[in-house]
Amino acid sequence: MVKNCMYLLLIFSFYSCNENKSNLISAIDFNKMIKLDKSAIIIDVRTPEEFNKGHLKNSLNVNWFDENFDENVEIFSKDLPVFVYCLSGGRSAKANEKIQSLGFKNVYELDGGILEWRKNKFPEATLNNNIDNSLSVEDFNDFIETDKVVLVDYYANWCAPCKIMEPYLNEISSQYSKNLELVRINYDENLPLVRSLEVYGLPVLQIYKDKKIMWSHVGFIEKNRVEEQLKKYIN
Repeated sequence: MVKNCMYLLLIFSFYSCNENKSNLISAIDFNKMIKLDKSAIIIDVRTPEEFNKGHLKNSLNVNWFDENFDENVEIFSKDLPVFVYCLSGGRSAKANEKIQSLGFKNVYELDGGILEWRKNKFPEATLNNNIDNSLSVEDFNDFIETDKVVLVDYYANWCAPCKIMEPYLNEISSQYSKNLELVRINYDENLPLVRSLEVYGLPVLQIYKDKKIMWSHVGFIEKNRVEEQLKKYIN
């Protein structure tokens, strides 16, 4: 009872103090808030195909790429809180801004998208019998559609060089977090994607800027050599 009161107080604080502002909230807080506020409108802005594979319970699919996105959103009451998410945050950030511009008073965005939700092992609903969490080319394009430089790491759990490189890649990600996004893709779990991208051999590192591949390397590489390449593209 005490915990519920505290969470309700948290929700009230969000709604009253942050009206008309963009709120990027963690998966943990997102989960708490949608559980406690039964009036919440939960919008999944991914494609119907993505939505069908797995989505948050009670969420509604309003595809960001639909030319009628504005009209589809405006059917909802603008006085109710709106919770929006996508795969990793690229589309939801744009949708968040658009929804607020349409006059919605309280809009909340899931930081890190459904991928972050899954990291926390929160439940999903599905319209299919099996949830397929493998990444598509569309998902990959969503990752690289950012103002930041993107470092893509293709790895496998059985790959020894991959395991050696992982700690320093995380260090690089933390050190350059303002200008760099690290995307790690498990080779075995995403075979259709890596094949379509013509990724062969492991480990593979790639640098993307403005959605264009700027550098690629196959095999083990030292940290300082990776940083040398990154510094060419990070402002």
